[in-house]
Amino acid sequence: MIFYRTVRSIVLALCRVLFRVRVTGKANVPKVGAYILAPTHRSLMDIPFATYSTKRRIRFMAKQELFKKPLLAKLLTGLGGFPVDRGSADRAALRTAQACIEGGEPTALFPEGTRLTGPTLGEFFDGAAYLAIKTGVPIVPVAIGGSEQILASGHVLPKLRRVAVVIGEPIFPPTRDGGAVKRSSITAMTEQLQNSLQALFDQAMKNAGY
Repeated sequence: MIFYRTVRSIVLALCRVLFRVRVTGKANVPKVGAYILAPTHRSLMDIPFATYSTKRRIRFMAKQELFKKPLLAKLLTGLGGFPVDRGSADRAALRTAQACIEGGEPTALFPEGTRLTGPTLGEFFDGAAYLAIKTGVPIVPVAIGGSEQILASGHVLPKLRRVAVVIGEPIFPPTRDGGAVKRSSITAMTEQLQNSLQALFDQAMKNAGY
């Protein structure tokens, strides 16, 4: 945990200077207990920017290819990462995420699944809604405006431009009395999340000057 806090402090201090990061809505983040953080995804920088939402360690999924490199695997694990097979319903990754949540840890899931481009959010995967309903924890939507403009997919060196992070109100799952999670509940919560996150992303892009 000391390693995480040290790395987080250094990275966020650099980001604050280089990208003039502006954060709004931090009061919407639960101070205790588990929740699912649902950030927009336009850049490799989105995980560092998402950590502006809380000082607590955030568990997050990372593509499994990154864990094939021993040193990088140790770094990612120390920072809270665990592997996921992108583009599929990775049951093992979902079980790991569920275990993190049930252990009281904030856990980030990118609802779009992978990095996309442009002002309109892509189709959402339903993993965040499923886990929220399954575990009874809220989803906290986080929009990151400007990350694509500083480090788009395929680029290595970031551009020095403003970034804005907008954190929305928690979305609470419907009450569940045991049994299987209903598909209709997952669909409804995913739609609610997408609508909320799109509005927040529009605001974040505006706050960042785009």
